[in-house]
Amino acid sequence: MGNAFLHPDRLLPADPATRKLARTLYNAVADLPIVSPHGHTDPRWWGENPAFSDPAALFVTPDHYVTRMLTSQGIPFEALGIGANCEKDPRKIWQTFADHYHLFAGTPSRIWVDDALSRLFGVTQRLGPKTANDIYDAIAERLPEPDTRPRALYDRFGIDAIATTDSALDDLAFHAMARESDWQGRVVPTYRPDAVIDPDTPDFSANLEHLAEVSGCDTSTWDGYLDAHRARRAAFQAMGATATDHGHPTPRTADLPLTEARALFERVRSDKLEHGDSELFRAQMLTEMARMSVEDGLVMQLHSGSLRGHSSATRRDYGPDRGFDIPVPVSFPEALRPLLDAVGLDPRLTLILFTLDETTYSRELAPLAGVWPCLRLGPPWWFHDSYEGMRRFREMAMETAGIYNTVGFNDDTRALCSIPARHDVARRVDSGWLAEMIVTHRLEEAEAFEIAPLLAHGLAKQAYRL
Repeated sequence: MGNAFLHPDRLLPADPATRKLARTLYNAVADLPIVSPHGHTDPRWWGENPAFSDPAALFVTPDHYVTRMLTSQGIPFEALGIGANCEKDPRKIWQTFADHYHLFAGTPSRIWVDDALSRLFGVTQRLGPKTANDIYDAIAERLPEPDTRPRALYDRFGIDAIATTDSALDDLAFHAMARESDWQGRVVPTYRPDAVIDPDTPDFSANLEHLAEVSGCDTSTWDGYLDAHRARRAAFQAMGATATDHGHPTPRTADLPLTEARALFERVRSDKLEHGDSELFRAQMLTEMARMSVEDGLVMQLHSGSLRGHSSATRRDYGPDRGFDIPVPVSFPEALRPLLDAVGLDPRLTLILFTLDETTYSRELAPLAGVWPCLRLGPPWWFHDSYEGMRRFREMAMETAGIYNTVGFNDDTRALCSIPARHDVARRVDSGWLAEMIVTHRLEEAEAFEIAPLLAHGLAKQAYRL
């Protein structure tokens, strides 16, 4: 449905000839199925398939891209429906969002929200103070309808497969509900063991005990602890998992002799940590996870370079994932060497690297992925899943890494309605990049039309074994 604020050539190159090529490339991939191999949608949506309660619960409260912009301008979390004494009226929360929607000018969030409002709910006006009530009503009127429930949105979006991100301690009950239903959508879990790998995690000791309970293994010993991970990974695979995910502060890895690894685990388990033990244990466990991926075939993802919870007070009062995670510099070559020396040449391993430190693209990540057969470059992530971020990634990394050492795009979102918009942005940006490759005679037109669907969904499907 056309409207005044969603231009059909948005994000395509300005040069007329290049834009024409880009438009043709984009039209060839615009409606391809969506593969969403890494994200944070709520598994309950897929298991129970509930109706969304109101527009604010759909667009505002769960989206840390939205809340971080608003809090940066002094709007309290309570006004966004977050916190012990928060605003309960969703229309007031929505009005606050609309009153400040101008703050999102030039950001990917505005592209995503505009797209969702237009394509999902038929909105033809820009959200703002004067249009807030009408747009709220237009969305609220549709939410009780069957075609706006999560499973119906999955089908409407043309999703081929979607992965959630789940704690190693999760019972995966909602995944079981989805699999046991008559719905045909493919939703798979992803094994995220940070809570039982990072000694700096609150309640780490209790988490180890819980891991013992859910795995049936003795986590008081190093060997039993590793067996517990193997058991949980197998349980995830039984629910369709194809990947693990590791959100470590740095990409450091280690490969300690067995006696040293056992001694380190004993210090970690008994809370008798020496200086540097937490980082060393995380590093050792990345290598252990890589070894397990060689054994069981799970694709490994490493997301590093984020200082999480930069505001201690916000984390304390409102919980994690409230937008106070900040990119920090990290370096990969020496950090990854122990893991790569151990298993990096094994053809059974795939390790996908993500970073928030863009300076490493051309200096480190592209050369690493351009030679190590196990390595792939994840797409621009988090702060960089934007027009400029995607363009920088292509321009900085592709010449050295090559297109086929990347994994396409993933949306990495908690906001369900933004999924098609995010993939649409990526397809438009990549179409423009490919068009410029054609007009500068770096690619033949036929090659570009072969590569475009790979960037849109083929590479992700291959890399994640979906």
